[in-house]
Amino acid sequence: RGHRDAVDVVETNGPEMEMLARERLLTPIASPHVADVPPASVPRHRNWVPDRLNFFVVGFNTTKVRRADLPATIEGFADPRWKGRLAMEATDAEWMATLIKQAPGDRGMDTMRRLASVQPTLRKGHVLLASLVAAGDVPIGLAMYNGNIEALKRKGAPIDYIVAQPLVARPQGIGVAARAPHPNAAQLFADYVLSAEGQALFLSLGRIPASTRITHPFSKTTFTTIDPVTVIDEADKWERVWTGLFVRR
Repeated sequence: RGHRDAVDVVETNGPEMEMLARERLLTPIASPHVADVPPASVPRHRNWVPDRLNFFVVGFNTTKVRRADLPATIEGFADPRWKGRLAMEATDAEWMATLIKQAPGDRGMDTMRRLASVQPTLRKGHVLLASLVAAGDVPIGLAMYNGNIEALKRKGAPIDYIVAQPLVARPQGIGVAARAPHPNAAQLFADYVLSAEGQALFLSLGRIPASTRITHPFSKTTFTTIDPVTVIDEADKWERVWTGLFVRR
């Protein structure tokens, strides 16, 4: 709005990328590598394109919890035995909404009600939650970013994760600014990020690339992707549900 066009490329969460697209702050990406991204996850306008995925996994401190004791489903953590041992990130309403919407009938909502009954504590920030789990202050973190856990594991921290079904992933996206000071360089950079080389670099850094050309730890795992459009259009509705279940207790 101030016409201070200092940005060439933006890379962040899918919902935020869609917000920028709606403000007409992005221009379509011209890259042949867009074809390597699952078509269902690419917005029709192509003003941004998913370049990596954040998977919501269950993290745990390896000195506090045995992997073998952890349930294979999110529903399993609604068992009273987990009361006082769970924490969640305070703003993960989109994760909850995706689980509820993909479940048949009222099953998703029922699972969330029972999960709320074991009173998981809330922490603001996914990096903070990962740090608390690694430190042992929180034994188990639901809906943690796999990349945060991988980064701490590489440093030798006693933290690991399991995939609990239903598994949810949020697309992270890249976009070129509509009034980029260096438009050609911006398109070239986006093209590199979406290329096999750029996507392999993401994987080497512990991030999950969006390209189907790159094999990664979740390649053969069934998962549901958060819809950025739904996150924006239904934000108030799901924020009320989240607050009612996990905040106002």
